[in-house]
Amino acid sequence: MTEDAAGERLRRWRLVLGGDTADGTGHALSGQDAAIDDALTALYGKDDTPTRGRERAGGLGASAPSVARWLGDIRTYFPTSVVQVMQRDAIDRLGLGTLLLEPEMLEAVEADVHLVGTLLSLTKAMPETTRETARQVVRKVVEDLERRLATRTRATLTGAVDRSARVRRPRHHDIDWNRTVAANLRHYLPEHGTVVPERLVGHGRASRSVKKEVVLCVDQSGSMASSVVYASVFGAVLASMRAVATRLVVFDTEVVDLTERLDDPVDVLFATRLGGGTDINRALAYCQSRITRPADTVVVLISDLYEGGIRDEMLKRVAAIKASGAQFVSLLALSDEGAPAYDREHAAALAALGAPAFACTPDLFPEVMAAAIEKRPLPIPDAGAAGPDSPL
Repeated sequence: MTEDAAGERLRRWRLVLGGDTADGTGHALSGQDAAIDDALTALYGKDDTPTRGRERAGGLGASAPSVARWLGDIRTYFPTSVVQVMQRDAIDRLGLGTLLLEPEMLEAVEADVHLVGTLLSLTKAMPETTRETARQVVRKVVEDLERRLATRTRATLTGAVDRSARVRRPRHHDIDWNRTVAANLRHYLPEHGTVVPERLVGHGRASRSVKKEVVLCVDQSGSMASSVVYASVFGAVLASMRAVATRLVVFDTEVVDLTERLDDPVDVLFATRLGGGTDINRALAYCQSRITRPADTVVVLISDLYEGGIRDEMLKRVAAIKASGAQFVSLLALSDEGAPAYDREHAAALAALGAPAFACTPDLFPEVMAAAIEKRPLPIPDAGAAGPDSPL
């Protein structure tokens, strides 16, 4: 190993280990490396960690300006993905939730879905001077998500709605040629090398005559914060499609219908109330009462299934919704956060009813909805549906 390579290796280990006397590197930091070390120690350091010849206590202090300076430092030294991880750690490790109420800190923060969830949980305590800044932060995240998810969602679901509505006498532009050929293969004329179709299969004109109904029933307990953010964005995207009538219902121990706010997902998010209890049965009862065309309806329950209401009634409600002809989808989470915590007993009970529960990423959600609309098997991730022995 060359001397330069050995020095770089020691430098990296020194930054990782934090400079305790027992770290064994014997490597001193200066310049930008020392500043990076300060930023890391403020979050992860110990109270007795010395640096650059002085005692430094871990922590960011009690004022928003010091936090804002720290946020500016880490954005200078680290890529966005690392900044977001460090921000979440700062909120968890150092109790920075209350400092998120300060406008100058919000202006410095690297906004992401997790920060939005934190802000939404603090809206009641947020002073008026901060509320508009918080809305700007939330709107930035929501607009970024819409840009990433909207086009593919609309294309996937429009195709699914079209395919789910076949017509016997389609216009020329509405003919589904793949299905038409498949349905008429027995009329193949080998001498001409062609199929003479006796029956045409066509797509319905979803935007004019075909209407599917989607009910998003979203648990707004504190553990579901990221799922609430994504569900609000998807709800707004679905509501923008003329072929789909979308209803958004959020619940804890109370049930709130936010359908009228779906033209602006930011309004939806600020109307939620993260952190309450959970009454899934009550929420499903409300959703069930709003179903008018069960054969054309998809109900999507997004919840970790920790039911605070009546368990047996909840399961009967799911069975009744499915028996009516509606499609029922149960998502343990709608986020990129990986395997969620959930009630395994309730998940197994839903699976026994033919409604397997699984975690869904935002990128997979359009495919899940398309399969539900077309009444196909759901594209459950490789980890499988949640049940009593599931690894999820």
